[in-house]
This record gives sequence, structure tokens and C-alpha cells, in this order.
Amino acid sequence: MSQFELVAILLVLTATFSWVNFRLALLPHTIGLLVMGLCASLVVIGAEVAAPGLFNYQGLAKLLRQVNFQKTVLDGMLAFLLFAGALHVDVVGLRSRAFTIGAMATVGVVVSTAIIGLGVWLAAGLLGVAISLPWALVFGALISPTDPVAVLATLKDVNVAEDLQIVMTGETLFNDGVGVVLFAVLVQAAVGGSLDALQIGRMFAVEALGGAALGAVTGYVAYRAMRSIDDYSIEVMISLALVVGTYAIATRLGVSGPLAVVVSGLLVGSRGPRDAMSDQTQRYLFGFWTLIDEILNSVLFLLIGLEVLVLRFVPAFGWLMALAIPLVLIARLAAVSGPVLLLGRFRKFSRGTIPVLTWGGLRGGISVALALSLPEVGEKSALLAATYAVVLFTLIVQGLSLRAVIKRVVR
Repeated sequence: MSQFELVAILLVLTATFSWVNFRLALLPHTIGLLVMGLCASLVVIGAEVAAPGLFNYQGLAKLLRQVNFQKTVLDGMLAFLLFAGALHVDVVGLRSRAFTIGAMATVGVVVSTAIIGLGVWLAAGLLGVAISLPWALVFGALISPTDPVAVLATLKDVNVAEDLQIVMTGETLFNDGVGVVLFAVLVQAAVGGSLDALQIGRMFAVEALGGAALGAVTGYVAYRAMRSIDDYSIEVMISLALVVGTYAIATRLGVSGPLAVVVSGLLVGSRGPRDAMSDQTQRYLFGFWTLIDEILNSVLFLLIGLEVLVLRFVPAFGWLMALAIPLVLIARLAAVSGPVLLLGRFRKFSRGTIPVLTWGGLRGGISVALALSLPEVGEKSALLAATYAVVLFTLIVQGLSLRAVIKRVVR
């Protein structure tokens, strides 16, 4: 089957499930697509067990395997989704919470990685399962950052205080880039590279700071180019070129592509409307990126649900899947409590900030993609199973109940 036919099938499924979910008012849009894709996968798997060949399981699984989830997310969708999210962020509000967001996106991710990694390693040792400390820490790194796609999609459906929304949005945009960098460094250490703390810190600084600097440069160039003309079609094209060009250059230079596109999106989204875009250009450009965001979000959440068809889980991993969920919640609580309690001495936070940030720490396609990108080591199957369990729990259980949590602890 050609790539065009495969994309056509995914878009038809996405449009069909979206229509059904909307007409029946089942669930919020993206979570509804995830649940429907998951249910469809489970029906096919169940039918294969009860009546082999009924739904041509092998053919469907082979078809889905043609979608390289890792490359589709990390080297395709992610750049567009991060830019679209950053484009709409209130930069003034972001600056007012810069210390909080910075602490959560850096120290918070490191603390969470350590808690989860040590917890999984100790539990594995007690249960006699072979998961080494380096690979347990790799799991901590890939599951610690909140997923910007999932968080931003969920924030559209819930009402939170403006300052709390700024913290959640800013943190998820930046901790994603930090988490990807930390993941790459820990994988290199786990596969046998002898890295000391100084080397790890240097690699982390080069990738993270280099990505941010690249995004600032390319974003400023695009902003100046938009400012010099008044043609919405060309300016939309410039924004599109900015995303793919920045991400491609970041990959070539070995710096963080996610951080680069976030910074470029923040710059264009904040400065562009002031003096570089006419009202007509703003309508078209922001409308274009809103549509890109909605369409790619829909396809991604459907893919997460359908991936169950090709991810074979071993029953022996059930303990790890069950353990990972509360362990991730505990690590998330520790990661957000420290910065909020420390900075709370100097500035006021909205009531319920800690529980909302903890329960709103959704994971999504990025964590699954990172888990799939792991080298073929003995721990991969167990870590992938744990990743998928956490992702499904956070998206379905936490995502659907976040509104109720906010109502209970904030109001």
C-alpha cells in the first residue's frame, strides 16, 4: 500500500470518528478519538482471540506498522504542534511566571526522572525483574515531561485561572524540549557511553541553549521578513518555512528542535501582531495554524488508540504497568510542589495550583514515540508497556476528570 493510501485511510478514520463523537456528544474531541481508536483496537484483538481471521487482524496490524509512530511524531507532527501552541501564548504573562516555569521545566523534570527511575529500579529488583538503573532512569526521562499536545488540547475544554493556565502552558512547552534532551543523554549513557556529570551537563546545555538560540535567530528573521511585506499568503508561507527550516537546521546542528520551534513561535506570535501583520494576515495566519493544530491533534490521538494493535504486551509486565501510574503521579507531585512552595514565599499562586498541576500533568504521543525509539535491549518491552499504561491513564482518567478536580480545589 502506498503512503498516500495510508494517509487517506487515517484521515478518513479520523474524520469519521470525529463526526460520530461530535454527533453523539460522547467525549471531548481528542480524548473521544483516543477512546474510539482504543476500543476499535480492542474489538479487533478480542475478535482475533474468539474467532481468528474475522477482522483480518494480521492485515490490519501490518497496515498500521507502516506508520512509523516515532518518526511521524518526533520528526513530523511535533514541530508543527509545538509552533502552533507557542504562537498563541501570552508572552507577557509567560515572563511574569518565568522562574516558576523554568524551575518546573528543568529541575522538576530532573527530580521526576530520578524518583521514577529509582522507584522502578528498586521495585524491579524486589520482584526479580531485570531492569538496570540506567534504563530505569531512561524511562523516568521519557515519561516525566508533560505532553504539550495533550495538555494544550485539554486546556481548551476546561476553565482555569489565567495565571495557572499560563504556568501549565509554559511548562509543557518547555519541559518537553528539556525532557527530549535529557532522554537522549541518558540513552547514550545507558548503551555504554561513559559519561560523567560534567559531560552530561555540557551536552544538556549545548542542546537546550543551542536550540533556544537557534529559535530566537530564525524567529527574528521570519518576523523581519513578515514586517517588510503585506501579503497574507506569503506570510503564512514564511511561517510554514520557519517551522520546517528551524527544525531541520536544529537536527543538523545537534541542538533541540522542540525548543527551537517553541522559541521561534513565541517570538513571531508576540511581536508579529504588534507591527508585522495586518488584521487580514493575522486572521489567515492564526486561523491556518489553529487548523493545523486541530487536524494533527486529531490524527495523533487516533493513532495512540490504534497503536494497541501492534504493541504486544506480556502479562508478566502487568506489575510494572500498575506500579508506574502511582509512581509517576508521586514524582509529578514532587516536581511541582518544590517550585510552587519555594516561590510561593515571594509571589501569590492561585488556590489549588499544586493539585491542578499534578493531576493536569498529562502524557501523550511524545512519550510513546520516545519509548518506541529505544534500542532493542532486553528492557524495551517492559518500558514500552509501562509507558503506554501511563499515557492511557493520564489521557483518559486524568484528562476526563481534570474539570472536576479544578472545580473542587480551585473554586
